[in-house]
Amino acid sequence: MDTDKQGLDQTKAKLRSEIRGVLNSLSPEERAADSAKVRALLPQQSFWKTAATVLFFAPLPDELDLWPSLEEALAEGKAVALPCFDADNQFYSPRRVTNLHVELVSGRFGIREPAGHCIEIPLDDLDLVLVPGVAFDLRGHRLGRGKGFYDRLLANFAGKKIGIAFEEQMVEAIPADKQDVRMNFVLTPMRCIKCGP
Repeated sequence: MDTDKQGLDQTKAKLRSEIRGVLNSLSPEERAADSAKVRALLPQQSFWKTAATVLFFAPLPDELDLWPSLEEALAEGKAVALPCFDADNQFYSPRRVTNLHVELVSGRFGIREPAGHCIEIPLDDLDLVLVPGVAFDLRGHRLGRGKGFYDRLLANFAGKKIGIAFEEQMVEAIPADKQDVRMNFVLTPMRCIKCGP
């Protein structure tokens, strides 16, 4: 590992630790209230109104909870997908879900994901991807959990990428390298930030 990469990894690890400390201080009531605010802001955005096919994420305990929005999207007739982990290739792929009561399993890392029989959706068929992260900056840079799963998933995605973050996850600058995928927007409980094209 070269010195620059090692320094970048150390800086990212330090920032991850700082943000996790801040997130751990949020009460369950604050998390629930902020999640409700983001869910209220989402349908107001033009990228949501025009999207026919959306990749959601199943939230971890320290992430904003958009799960009710997923159910609303299904009711509205949008095609909805969730990431499904391919253990052989160490890769997430989008798979369509139509019934949350029968099509979900507990996948790798204990995250809810589509069952194996759910149909894979090509990236090109997605209009919108809602992306969790540890931190974001105003330029659309994202700090993930360090495994690179979303960067690999989104590397060739041409649609809209929307970071979903608590306001506490917004930082001045995130160190990025060439494989780090930038967001087009970041949605927080307070605002929708336009970051790029």
